Amino acid sequence: MKTTKLDERFFDSTRGRIVSLLRDGARTVNELASKLELTDNAVRSHLLSLERDGLIRQSGVQRGARKPHFAYELTAEAERLFPKAYDALLNQLITALKGRLPPAVLEDVLREVGKSLGARHSSDTTPADLEGRLQNALGVLKAIGGAPSVERDDGRIIIRSGGCPLSAAVVEHPEVCELAEALVAEIVGLPVRERCARGESPKCCFEVGE
Repeated sequence: MKTTKLDERFFDSTRGRIVSLLRDGARTVNELASKLELTDNAVRSHLLSLERDGLIRQSGVQRGARKPHFAYELTAEAERLFPKAYDALLNQLITALKGRLPPAVLEDVLREVGKSLGARHSSDTTPADLEGRLQNALGVLKAIGGAPSVERDDGRIIIRSGGCPLSAAVVEHPEVCELAEALVAEIVGLPVRERCARGESPKCCFEVGE
């Protein structure tokens, strides 16, 4: 399943209702069927689909009157997909900073935050080779919600993502891209220039200098 936030339409569906129920704790097929007023077979069909998407997994067995019943729970992947308030908070924070700081100072603050985040993912075990550091950067971008890959174009190294993990903030505050630029530069240990696509659906793009 693509790493995108579960929207309201999903939660209105049967699969979405199952995910919501499992967020309260592990449940068996019988328990879900009772809550949803569906047959056991109908619930099993939805569970199979959710399991295939990596959103649920079997979490153990509960004793039953006649036979044991498998219980299901959400995976960490599903928990990450639930809407969070982080986007709104970040937008409000940047708006407040813009009202108090000159543009150049705000840029320095964002770069300092990005550099600090990058330093947290760099250590004595950081690979000495560039390829290893690039993979580290991809891992960090994926961890915060991106879908990055490395491209090489006419001697240039490009980190490109089909989406932007900070898209909600970038739409209103394009300078947030400088935070991501500083983060990537700190991890790869080379100058990085962001060439992100901005608009309704921002997409990350970083050119790495050798």
